Amino acid sequence: MSRRRRVTKREIDVDQKLESDLVAAFVNCLMKGGKKGVAERMMYGALEIIEEKTGKPALETFKRAIVNVKPMLEVKSRRVGGATYQVPVEVRPSRRQALAIRWIIQYADSRGDHTMQEKLAHELMDASRKEGGAMKKREDTHKMAEANRAFAHYRW
Repeated sequence: MSRRRRVTKREIDVDQKLESDLVAAFVNCLMKGGKKGVAERMMYGALEIIEEKTGKPALETFKRAIVNVKPMLEVKSRRVGGATYQVPVEVRPSRRQALAIRWIIQYADSRGDHTMQEKLAHELMDASRKEGGAMKKREDTHKMAEANRAFAHYRW
């Protein structure tokens, strides 16, 4: 972390098709090797699958899934007098969104479905219903923070 000056936050262009900055951020995180077209096809395909299976607007389901997975607390290691404590801290809003996107993609990729579109669609539908791997990760993170609440006074 640089001590010279604050890092300026880069603005992400909104998604061309759905005009959503959240979808654009998701596609950017989904992208591998600079292949944005492939990532967009995966995302739009997943949204189509969601719309077919649920009968509701896919963008609404997508946004609900992101909101459900966003963590409120996490633990950070803090070294005090030779001992390392897991100190619970609140998560910044930008980091909340980044973690939610990252967890959804990670757990979608580890699913056993056929294509990435199907994996992503099923993980997003599960997350919107408060189920699935990404939601389990969020709950585990919150449980860890709750268990270490005694060390909250070491917050900096």
